[in-house]
Amino acid sequence: MSMTADRPTTSTCRHPRGHITDSRFYGDRFATPASRRIFCDICRKQRWLDIEAALATVQAELGMIPAAAAEGIVAAAKLEFIDLDAVEAETNRTGHSLIGLLRVLQDACPEGSGEFIHFGATTQDIQDTGQVLEMRDVLDDLDTTLRAIVHRLVELAEEHTETVAVGRTHARAALPMAFGLKIASWLDEVLRHVERIADLRNRALVAQLFGGAGTMAGFGDLGLVLVERFADRLGIGVPTIGWHVARDRVVDYVTTLAMLAGTMGRIAEEVRILGRPEFGEVSEAWQYGKVGSSTMPHKRNPERCEQTVVMAKLAAGQAAVAYGAMVGDHERDSRALRVEWACVPDVSHYCLAACEIGREILEGLTVHPERLSLNVREVADQIASERLMLALGEHLGKQTAHERVYEISQRAFEVDSTIREVFRETEDLRDMLDDATLDAIFNPSGYLGASTALTLRAVAEGRKWLSNR
Repeated sequence: MSMTADRPTTSTCRHPRGHITDSRFYGDRFATPASRRIFCDICRKQRWLDIEAALATVQAELGMIPAAAAEGIVAAAKLEFIDLDAVEAETNRTGHSLIGLLRVLQDACPEGSGEFIHFGATTQDIQDTGQVLEMRDVLDDLDTTLRAIVHRLVELAEEHTETVAVGRTHARAALPMAFGLKIASWLDEVLRHVERIADLRNRALVAQLFGGAGTMAGFGDLGLVLVERFADRLGIGVPTIGWHVARDRVVDYVTTLAMLAGTMGRIAEEVRILGRPEFGEVSEAWQYGKVGSSTMPHKRNPERCEQTVVMAKLAAGQAAVAYGAMVGDHERDSRALRVEWACVPDVSHYCLAACEIGREILEGLTVHPERLSLNVREVADQIASERLMLALGEHLGKQTAHERVYEISQRAFEVDSTIREVFRETEDLRDMLDDATLDAIFNPSGYLGASTALTLRAVAEGRKWLSNR
C-alpha cells in the first residue's frame, strides 16, 4: 500500500493554520479572540502601516517632509489599498521583513508621495514600535480579565473568612485554617501581578525611532523632538535612548506574563486537587453536554483546570526563549528581534488564555463547607499536634515537648489510635493537661490563628484596587 494512501486531500487548502493557537478546533483553549486579533498576521501589517502614517504625519508637522507627501502616505496606508500578494512575493524575493510592504505602499501612494515613506527610520523602529503596541493591547485586555478575577476572589475569600478547613503541607494534613485564607493567598498573588503590570507599562511601552545605528542621524537635528511627538501620537512613552539590542523591556514583559500564567496554574491545580472525590471540598462548574471521556460516560473531568496548567507550563517555556534574546551584537541584531516574534505572541496567547479560563473556573467555583468540615473532623486529632506541643511546652519546654508529642503521635499511627488517647495513656504527661484544656486543644475551630484577620487584609487590598480602577 502506498505510504500516502491515507493522507487527506489538501489540494483546496492553503494551510493557513499551522499553530495550535490558530486551530479551528482547539485554538480557543490555547488563545483568546483578543490574542488572535492582536497578533493577526494581516492586522500586524495594518499596524505597521499605521506607524508609517504616524511617522509621516509628525515629520510633516516638523517640516521634514512635504505636507502633501504625508497626506498621500496616510491616505494610502490602509490594507484595502495594499496588494498583499505582492507584499508576500516581494518579501520572499528580497528576504527582507519590511521592504516588501514599503514598496507596495509606495506604489499605492499618489503623485510621488511614496518617496517620503520611512524617512530616516530603520526597519526595527517600525517593527519594535508595532510590537510595543501589541504588548499594550495585551495588557489592556488583561486588565479587564484581572478585574473580574480579583472581584471574584474578594467575594470568595470574604465568604469563607471563618470556614474551617484543613491546611495541608507536603500533601498531608498540617494545621486548621480558614478556607478564606487559601483564597486570600491567591488574591494577594494576583494583586502583586497587577502591580508588576502597572510598572511594566511605564518601563516597556516605549517607542523605537532611532535610525540605523541608534544615532538619529537621518532625522537631522530634529530627532529628539520627532520621537517625542511620534510617541505621543501613538500613546506610548519615550525612552532615553534607542533599544535596538537592549531587549530587557521585552524580557520583562514575557516573564511578567509567564508569572501571571503560573499563578493561574497554581490556582487551577489547587482546585483540581481539592475537587478530587477523595477531598470533595470544591467543584468546577459543569453543564449537561460536557463529555469527560469517550469510553467512560460518568466522567466529569477538570478540563478547565488541566488546560490552565498546560497554559502555565507553555508560558513558562517562553521566558527562557526571551532571555536568549538579550544577547545581541553591537547596535543591531535580528537574532533577538526574530526570537521575540515567536515568544511574545506565544506568551501572550497562553497568558490571556490562562487568565480567561481561570476566570471561568473561579466564577463557576462551588465551595462545599460540609465536606470541608468532614475532612477537618477526620484529621482533627493530627492537626492539633502543634497546639498540644505548645501547651506541654509550658511545663516541659518547647524542644522537649516536641520530642514527646512526636513520640505520642507516631505511636498513635502505629497502634491505629488517636493522639489524645495515647496522650491520656502516658502516665508522666496526662496530669499536666486537664480534660477541659484537652477539649480546647483538639477543637480545630479554636486554632485558626490570624486566619480571619489575614484574609480580611487581603480582601481590603483587593477592594482598594478595584475601587481605584
